[in-house]
Amino acid sequence: MSTDAVGGVWTYASDLRAELATVGVEVVLATLGPQSPPGPDGLWLDCRLEWQDDPWDDVQRSGDWLRELARAAQADVLHLNGYAHAAQDWPVPVLVTAHSCVLSWHEAVHGAPAGAQWERYRDAVGAGLRRADVLVSPTAAMRVALRRHYGLTQPCRVIPNGVSPHPAAPQRREPLVLGAGRLWDEAKGLQTLDAAAQGLPWRVEVAGAAGGREARHARLLGQIERTVLRTRMGRAAIFAHPARYEPFGLVVLEAALAGCPLVLGDIASLREQWDGAALFVAPGDSAALHAALQRLIDDAPLRDELAAAAHGRARERGVRGTAMGYIALYERLRTRRRVAA
Repeated sequence: MSTDAVGGVWTYASDLRAELATVGVEVVLATLGPQSPPGPDGLWLDCRLEWQDDPWDDVQRSGDWLRELARAAQADVLHLNGYAHAAQDWPVPVLVTAHSCVLSWHEAVHGAPAGAQWERYRDAVGAGLRRADVLVSPTAAMRVALRRHYGLTQPCRVIPNGVSPHPAAPQRREPLVLGAGRLWDEAKGLQTLDAAAQGLPWRVEVAGAAGGREARHARLLGQIERTVLRTRMGRAAIFAHPARYEPFGLVVLEAALAGCPLVLGDIASLREQWDGAALFVAPGDSAALHAALQRLIDDAPLRDELAAAAHGRARERGVRGTAMGYIALYERLRTRRRVAA
């Protein structure tokens, strides 16, 4: 299984691998990219990823590395959490999980199609998607985006992501609004949260890499370990994620599992998962976000109602269910390989 160590893909891959191991599925986790994995377990190749500047020599090199790992492990299935590698020739069936893509990100964040500089990326991703034996997306919204941007016609199965159980019960809530994500990534909407924090009676904190950006009204916690973030979620009275683009949103699932009431960006993927269990605001509208946060601050029963609804839904999205969905696909691909042999 390929992964990178940036954001939710690492959380998804490491949790899924651990869960698969409990039912006897052995996964060789291969991390690609300039950032090393946060844990000592797993293999890592320092290389540029397909969405970075001029990555194509490194894409070929990392594909060769993955091929050697698959050969050495005598793998039955190659599970890619990227696209371009799937277009290469593989001796085993290939499953691709589509977590996000530049074209859908660019459209959501900038309100316009990606420019000509992304044509090679578009071609490489499209070729990989079309060559995959099985496609998976974590939401129906992401599946729609793939079909629209890359002209896909083959089936794409939806398997929602899951996370491991929360390590501790929610603690006593503090008068705190918490956000989490990369402040420099406009997709996460955290600069909108910073603007909305002005004048709120509760403090607002944002966990995640700032990338040189500064906040005017929120307190920046910087990059913190997942266990620390989960503990902070267990104490926060509100979790805000006013995203412009979020194909799934593992961080929202983590916060819901920790018992936080949610205030989310009103986009298709988040509506698909949390409609009826969160407040929604238009992306980029700091006044509307401020009003929604103030409403929850003033209304403890509503906070309790939304927290219970989100927590109940999150409990249905455990990593065990995600693993079972993938195991069914792995077995189908193994059977297909045996029949072909």
